[in-house]
Amino acid sequence: MLAAAARGLCGARLSSWLPQAVPSRRSHWQSSMLAFRASLPMRAQPKKKKKVDVKREQAQKDRMKKKIKKLEKAAPEFIPIEDFVTAVKYSDSNRVRSLPDLSPEETERRVLLLKKWCLFKQKQDIAEKKAIQSMVDAQQEALKELRLESEELYQAAIRRDEGLFPFERDGPCYTPPLPGYDPPEGKCVDITKVYTQ
Repeated sequence: MLAAAARGLCGARLSSWLPQAVPSRRSHWQSSMLAFRASLPMRAQPKKKKKVDVKREQAQKDRMKKKIKKLEKAAPEFIPIEDFVTAVKYSDSNRVRSLPDLSPEETERRVLLLKKWCLFKQKQDIAEKKAIQSMVDAQQEALKELRLESEELYQAAIRRDEGLFPFERDGPCYTPPLPGYDPPEGKCVDITKVYTQ
């Protein structure tokens, strides 16, 4: 019984792949879904070939070649960067600031002041490095003692703090905000030059 049903199902499956002429419903525009496989190739139309004018196509190719040659001959026009161009009013040779001549005493005083400043910064740098090194040594010593006490506490101490960075902080402003101040909306005048190539 089951074998016969399977054979009938297989035969129905194979017969669906064969082209069938199924009668259409209502009109030839509204065919049944079973006739879709047979009706689709019948509705196709061959593509119409365009008539190619050889002279016109050759003239178009020649025009394109001329345009390419003209673009190759012409030097590329670069867009100027205004930030790199010095204005004429600033490049005037008359605008030279003359520095006053220093007396020997003032020159000596400035040299000694610079030497004192260099010595001060050197001592400050050495003191900062010593303080950092002492803190690192103390930290390493504390971690060694902690490891002897408990391995779990040691692993918890050296674990990276994921919430530390990125660090954000709102610092004091130069001018505190005025309460109830409504700032006016500014006007923006776009003076950007547009270059077309």
